[in-house]
Amino acid sequence: MLWIYTIFAVLSAWWVVFIIIAAIRKQKPVFLFLLILFLVWGISEIILMMSSPPIAAILFIVPFLILIQMMRVVQEYQRGVLFRFGRLQKVMEPGFNLILPFGIDSLRKVDMRTFTIDVPKQEVITRDNVPVIVDAVVYFNVFDSMLAVVKIADYTKGTSLLAQTILRSVLGQHELDEMLAQRAQLGQVLQALLDDATDPWGIRVSAVEIKAIELAETMKRAMARQAEAERERRAKIIAAEGELQASEKLAQAADVLAKSPASLQLRYLQTLSEIAVEKNSTIVFPLPMDLLNVISKVAEKSSE
Repeated sequence: MLWIYTIFAVLSAWWVVFIIIAAIRKQKPVFLFLLILFLVWGISEIILMMSSPPIAAILFIVPFLILIQMMRVVQEYQRGVLFRFGRLQKVMEPGFNLILPFGIDSLRKVDMRTFTIDVPKQEVITRDNVPVIVDAVVYFNVFDSMLAVVKIADYTKGTSLLAQTILRSVLGQHELDEMLAQRAQLGQVLQALLDDATDPWGIRVSAVEIKAIELAETMKRAMARQAEAERERRAKIIAAEGELQASEKLAQAADVLAKSPASLQLRYLQTLSEIAVEKNSTIVFPLPMDLLNVISKVAEKSSE
């Protein structure tokens, strides 16, 4: 008989702990349910232990059938949405919680961490009629677990489908050059639109990143030809500007040399010294036309 009283004391203590937890958590329905059921079970056990110990031992299974069903553990990154007889009650915080058994209460756990959705590749026609394939990633999290459970059946799937629709709609309003050059700005626009659309579901979209923009091979070749032509145009402009600047400097140098004919002779001599440094076997040295004129006049006079 002693073992029966020992088991009864242990089960009673277990039940009392649950009653205290319900009182601390201010769960009035759970507290009343546990208290009333504990009194009924405890009085019945005491009577049966005196009259029929075998039946009292069978009733020891009652706390296991009831209390184990009432235990719920909510993780730190989760929130529990409680329904009672199908009606929304409240949000249960992380930790050890108690609910009413036998299907009276149901607890729906919602993950509050940030989710990542890889948006399937979407074929978009840009405003300048260029077909492109866009790949994006959406980052979102639940900020209101009640709305995420009550307002939408599957918030992950709903956010993914909405992201695909908004992606095609927004990018179709821009030209190809804008999509390629303003990828970050377009991501912010997509994030704002998607966040506004998912706000009634209790979903907060933190970021939308456009991973890649794929072009057809013909378009890639056309862009390559365009880039090559642009580079050639810039090269010709730079060369022309260089020639213009060189001609201006040469004109200024000619003006300076024209003011002093001796400076031109010094320049010839300097050029000769620069050529001689290279140890060339043949030196081509220019002669001024004035010197040739003097030589021709001397030759004419001598012939006379």
